[in-house]
Amino acid sequence: MSAYDNPKIIEDMYGAAGFIGSHLADNLLEDGFDVVGLDNFNDYYDPALKRDRVAYFGHQVYKADLKEFDEIDRAFNKLMPDVVIHLAARAGVRDSVGNEQLYHQDNIIATQNLIQVCKMYNVKKVLYASTSSVYGGTPIPPTGWTEDEVTGHQLNPYAYTKYCNECQFKISGLNNVGLRFFTVYGPWGRPDMALYQFADSIVAGESIEAYNYGEMKRDFTYIGDIIEGIKLALFADLPSGEIFNIGRGKQVELMHFIDCISKELGRDVDVVLAPRHPADTLETWSDTAKLRELGYKPKVNIEVGVAAFIRWYKEYYGVN
Repeated sequence: MSAYDNPKIIEDMYGAAGFIGSHLADNLLEDGFDVVGLDNFNDYYDPALKRDRVAYFGHQVYKADLKEFDEIDRAFNKLMPDVVIHLAARAGVRDSVGNEQLYHQDNIIATQNLIQVCKMYNVKKVLYASTSSVYGGTPIPPTGWTEDEVTGHQLNPYAYTKYCNECQFKISGLNNVGLRFFTVYGPWGRPDMALYQFADSIVAGESIEAYNYGEMKRDFTYIGDIIEGIKLALFADLPSGEIFNIGRGKQVELMHFIDCISKELGRDVDVVLAPRHPADTLETWSDTAKLRELGYKPKVNIEVGVAAFIRWYKEYYGVN
């Protein structure tokens, strides 16, 4: 099953209490792996949700900040990981505009600290999270973006920092694999993401804004499919430096997405059509042929995935 017999997986710096990190830790623990998480529990969104994730999934998470080299050094010296899954980042496409220094520190400087410590402790393999945002304004081919598309057209500081992360790992000398996630959603998701924000607004009886006058498309990818893709890359015997798209491989119209949320909540929605935000790309679409060669088969469509999120949302917040 794995290139590692019984690896200790340290799953990751200020990412283990996050959306993807919590789901991944739970899945790997069920498979019998030794997973230790680190997270700095920053306040990009309410840390209470992060603590609730940890309590619900039951994985072990230590508080540590990637920007503090000595903290990471001490953590590695204690834990001695074989594999690192680097899901840590300050996320947020629109929030990054005007906060370039903060994103530089949290995403670029922090990642360089991680790379240095991984080299010091002879980590066998590093998986790191990138994003579909690195494609930015790159024109989309007829079957979606492939991994070798030009990625020098980022539209916001967040995307730029993630592209820099890819460059950092490319020259790191570490055995590494990059994962470009496409619009991840599902239970225990991030409150800054559209699905969460739209649900909040609809429940509160507030209108929601549809940018570019509703004419946008996203390759929404359910969390369970994301986890499957990560594990395939984790356990495959791959050349260092490989990068994979992890997406559903299908585009969803923004207005259909909103309709799905409204239907599952059983409430009407007032949509205000707004101009395009300059940090936003108009559409995303992954070509996942490369990952499918490893056996990747995304299973969850947007209707089923939104329904799963809304069930969790209603239970978590006590919404009728």
